[in-house]
Amino acid sequence: MLPTRQNVELDRVPSKPRKFAFVLLPEFTMLCFSAAVESLRIANRMANRKLYDWTIIGEGGVEISCSAGVSFRLDSDLIELNRDDVVLVCGGIDVQSATTKRVVNWLRREARRGLKVGGLCTAAYSLACAGLLDGKRATIHWENQDSFTEEFPEVTLTKSIFVVDGNRITTAGGTASVDLMLKIIADDHGEELAGAVADQLIYNSIRTDQDTQRLSVPTRIGVRHPKLSKVIQMMEQNIEEPISPSVLAHQVGMSTRQLERLFRRYLSRSPKRYYMELRLQKARNLLMQTDMSVINVALACGFASPSHFSKCYRAHYETTPYRERGAHASRLSV
Repeated sequence: MLPTRQNVELDRVPSKPRKFAFVLLPEFTMLCFSAAVESLRIANRMANRKLYDWTIIGEGGVEISCSAGVSFRLDSDLIELNRDDVVLVCGGIDVQSATTKRVVNWLRREARRGLKVGGLCTAAYSLACAGLLDGKRATIHWENQDSFTEEFPEVTLTKSIFVVDGNRITTAGGTASVDLMLKIIADDHGEELAGAVADQLIYNSIRTDQDTQRLSVPTRIGVRHPKLSKVIQMMEQNIEEPISPSVLAHQVGMSTRQLERLFRRYLSRSPKRYYMELRLQKARNLLMQTDMSVINVALACGFASPSHFSKCYRAHYETTPYRERGAHASRLSV
């Protein structure tokens, strides 16, 4: 016989449920949304009372599709909410075009009324467009960090999985929604309930806002070599002004020849080639996610001239930066 579920006794019993308004943007990531809602649902179940309530809203108020192609029926359009409600915007693919003028104006209006406003996954972009993150600490999915930093220098961007700064909330996306909701549940009703929710989710490693979102360098490259990891970390931190292989080698106590052999052995490419690929990857992100000119993208990625940048970009991606930008713009207009 299976054991029965144990309800959690609450020290603080709310007079009414705390309500969340999930704002779904077109092509939002289903995981960040479902992880947040499921955490709230399970909290209600474990407490055997309705601690949390939620509504699903969005521009148009009818139906919206996530990035996986699944459609969701919306409860309403972008309506005026109660002042105690918490707004959580759910972003995903191509958040730039999903952040319409109407969404931005609505966010500004609700923020002026004093509501707590958050952005899950890439929706920190939407909040930043509305000016709601100016002077605040925030986070966004690692793939969008380069473009976000270029576009919103007034925001202090971190690599944390989630950030709560006053009445502004941001997460890096994916399962970070679980960690955020567990913190909210713990703050509202205690660690015991948050632990019970995590247990139900089979979530055995609760992270805090001190945890970073990306895997360590050794885990990402599948190689546990301290000197190699250190060199790659230095490369990632110095994209705009690349460091020569000889200086990199000296920094970790190796000769240039030894560094070459290390990269060939573990990564099947030279340090120069690996560094170039990192710079071109950042350049592609900036071309796809910002309105920066091709010249400024080139400079931000350590290329002294647009012609050299274009030549390297074509060799790696088999298209020019200008065509990449044009193809992306045409996809957005469809």
